[in-house]
Amino acid sequence: MSTTSGPEDTAGDPVTGERVQLINLAYRLLGSLAEAEDVVQETYARWYAMAPERRDDIESPGAWLTTVASRICLDLLGSARARRERYVGDWVPEPLPERTEWTGGGDPADRVTLDESVNMAFLVVLESMTPAERVAFILHDVFRYPFAEVARIVGRTPVACRQLASSARRRVRESRAPAAPVARQAGLVREFKQAWEAKDIEALVGLLDPDAVVTSDGGGLVEAMPRPVVGSEQVARYAVGLLGRISGLTFLERTVNGRPGLVAQRDGVTVTVLAFHVTGDRITHIWGVRNPEKLRLWGVGSPA
Repeated sequence: MSTTSGPEDTAGDPVTGERVQLINLAYRLLGSLAEAEDVVQETYARWYAMAPERRDDIESPGAWLTTVASRICLDLLGSARARRERYVGDWVPEPLPERTEWTGGGDPADRVTLDESVNMAFLVVLESMTPAERVAFILHDVFRYPFAEVARIVGRTPVACRQLASSARRRVRESRAPAAPVARQAGLVREFKQAWEAKDIEALVGLLDPDAVVTSDGGGLVEAMPRPVVGSEQVARYAVGLLGRISGLTFLERTVNGRPGLVAQRDGVTVTVLAFHVTGDRITHIWGVRNPEKLRLWGVGSPA
């Protein structure tokens, strides 16, 4: 598994050109684009706070920036668990649209490369890791940093970093069944959308794994389920009941974190982004992000 930067990072100042790589790294480490942007801003603030002669002495500015950004992320991950415990309801990573569909403005260089390392199921598994596991795994398995370099960044020995990455890799294997091909996912998401719009509970149950789970994130700012809904019939009835409680919803097929998903809009405003995990011929997990602070790239307005 690897990721590459977009074309934006090849032009202009090689120092500022590292921004896209840093955004990609920090988002994968934190699961939040807003936090990733803050990390990159702080990283560059530290770079330009140094005396020019000190900067000139740094042989590889890119390596320096990556080290600083990774260490800031490591510190943030250390405090994230306490912050997540105070979070109202379930915390779901910030969903990302296709790079060409961002509606929240911002620097084009901040647009994250959408590959298998940012799909929602993968990011959720990362949340179960210790901060050191997550950093070692992302740096080595996703960004292909050698363990000697990872060790220097995280302050562990290369052997310890290898063990951390191995443990993280095992979590990924054990936590999530392999996803179905994208074309099959898209077909099931489309069928789910049609059955949902028709309020066809039987059809919805047929598309869902018997142990399917729906997790909703409202962040205490909008109405959301206080806990996950489990079981195909329970999920189907919840979905149909939602249409009865919130009128005027329109569902659009969109790419969410590089995979087929749905966007629910009301009066042209995005109120929910839905990410799916599909295994075989069944939907196994749906994540519904309703927290408006996480929907700024999707044209969010007044919440429903």
